[in-house]
Parts: sequence; structure tokens; C-alpha cells
Amino acid sequence: MAKVLLGMSGGVDSSVAAALLREEGHDVIGMTIKTYNYEDIGGNLKHDTSCCSLDGINDARRVASRLKIAHYVTDMTEEFGREIIDYFTDTYLTGETPNPCVKCNREIKWAAMLRKADQLGCEFIATGHYARLRNENGRIIVSKSADSTKDQTYALWSVREEHLHRTLFPLQNYTKAEARMVAEKHGLSVAKKQESYEICFVQDNDYRRFLKDRLAGDAEGGIPHALSGGEFVLNGEVVGQHDGVPFYTVGQRKGLGLSIPSHPAPLYVTGLDVVNNQVHLGDDEELFGTELTAHSVNLIKYTTLPERGLRITAKIRYKDEGAPATVLPLEGDRIRVTFDAPRRAITPGQSVALYEGDDLVGGGIIV
Repeated sequence: MAKVLLGMSGGVDSSVAAALLREEGHDVIGMTIKTYNYEDIGGNLKHDTSCCSLDGINDARRVASRLKIAHYVTDMTEEFGREIIDYFTDTYLTGETPNPCVKCNREIKWAAMLRKADQLGCEFIATGHYARLRNENGRIIVSKSADSTKDQTYALWSVREEHLHRTLFPLQNYTKAEARMVAEKHGLSVAKKQESYEICFVQDNDYRRFLKDRLAGDAEGGIPHALSGGEFVLNGEVVGQHDGVPFYTVGQRKGLGLSIPSHPAPLYVTGLDVVNNQVHLGDDEELFGTELTAHSVNLIKYTTLPERGLRITAKIRYKDEGAPATVLPLEGDRIRVTFDAPRRAITPGQSVALYEGDDLVGGGIIV
């Protein structure tokens, strides 16, 4: 049996992972990461259910006590602020829509946890992710979870393959319902705890409020240019005023605050122009495209992609079912994905995850 450092958020999944590792006889150390200063992020919530909250820390501590395992809280607020929160705000300011969980998995939940594991003499790290791992010809392959409704492989494409060699997913063969049954069997206080879907450092799920609060004092003489409002543009003509480019995303329909009687069809955000501080609008059909380019590509299943291309299924957002496509390697860390049929709202800044069957090939950030 091995010494394992387990990331504990205080939720059902990581708590059950702890119980399963203990059942298997591993020497388990629980670690909860403090990722932000609660007084700095705003939101004014009386009860924070996010994965890295004070409530989560307390729940994780109670579970660790119940299972009789060591538990530590590690302060990574500085690193998390630099790697994740700054990335989140900077990406919105460039007119793109970030995916902070993908970056957090790579830089915090794996890279930082492995450094801590080395300090504690742990051979492996573990998390409560719903995904499967297998060793194939010396390479670790990530594949979809046994529970299709909880599969989390989309957010794992950026994890370095060498880090996966030291990773355990105790829940890889469990469904969420089965995990809750395990929690109840072990008398864990979190057995019926609700899921948390919001971004951990945006407690109230209002990212506009968060950006305003965080960026209002960053620019000399006032708020950043991108937050100062600008023009809605339709077919080359100005049709109204928007609140700030970062407050919109490609494909958005609701919350535009705009009515154009001469254009009765629903309007959608089709593009963001940070340089000219404009939000471009159009009809639904203008959102469809057959091709994307991605950067910061990370491959898991293969070391390289064939020059002739690889047939894959590509997901362009977490809830996306995926669609048939061909991926071609480009110069550097870039790829081009060409879909067999048009896809709606391919959004810059979001991730594209590539699959062969259930296996996660890798992914990148959409340009």
C-alpha cells in the first residue's frame, strides 16, 4: 500500500475518495487548499458552498477526523491569485471567456499538490474526479467516467501526462449515486451535501460584479477602458451602448438590454472587439463555424499528432456532447480542428477537448 496525499474540498466526492483509499489500506493524508482570502472576493454570501470555501475546509476537517486520517490546510492564496484569478480577469479583458478550472487543475491541483506530496513523502496524489486512468505501453491514459452525467475529463486535458503517473482517481468506477451510498455507509456528514457549480472565488456566481470589484482600482484615473462601456454594432452600424466588453461572451442572448424594433429576430453576441470597445451582434446562424485554432496544446494519449491529422470527437464546452472532427498539428503548441458539420458559438478562451472513443487525447485553448 502507498502513502497518498488527497485533495479534500469538503465535498462528497473527495470525502468518499478518502474513505475508499482508507478501505484499500493506503496511508492517507488529506489536504485542503486555501485559494483566496474570503474578505477580498466580495459577494456577501452568508453561506459559501464553493469547493475552496471556509465551510469546505471545516467539512473536510470533520471528514478527516471521522476517518482518522491526518488533515492539513495549505495556504496557496498568493499562487492561486497569480496563476488563476489574474488569468481569469486578464482573459476577460482581452475579449475572451476563460476556463479557470482547467488552469487550476494543471497549476494548482496537480503541480502544487505534487510539490507538497514530495515534502510529505507521498508516492501518489489523489482527487475526487470522475474519470478513469489506465497504463498503456508506459503511458497513462485518461478516459471518461463510469458515470456519464458526472464525467470530468473535459477539464483534465491540460494536466501533464507525467503528473498522471502519480495520480489516483478512487471514484473512477463509481457513479455519483454510488458515491453518496459510500458516504452514508461511513457516516460522513457530507453524504447529502449539495453540489457546487459556481467558480470557487466568485461566490455569488456574478462574474460581472467580481470583475468590477477587482479591477475598479487597477487603472490610474478610473476603471480600465474595457469596462467603461462602448458600442453595440450590428451589420456595421451602431445600434446601442453596452456596459463593457468583458461582460459579454460569444453566443450570449440574454442580458443585452437592447431592443431593435426593425430587427425582430433574436440577437446574439457574435464577436468582441476590445481594441475598439465594441460588441458585435448578429443572428443565430452567424454563430456557426466549422473550424477552430487552439494554442497551449497538451497531449495525454500521444506524444505527437500525425501530420496527416487524426480523427477525433471534439468538445468545445463542458456540457457539449462532442462532434466528429479532424485535428491537425500546427507549428509550436497549436492545432487546427475541422468539424464535419458546423458548430455553434465556438468561443475564444474556452477549451477544446479531443477524444478517441472514451479516451482523452488532449486539448487546447480556443483562439
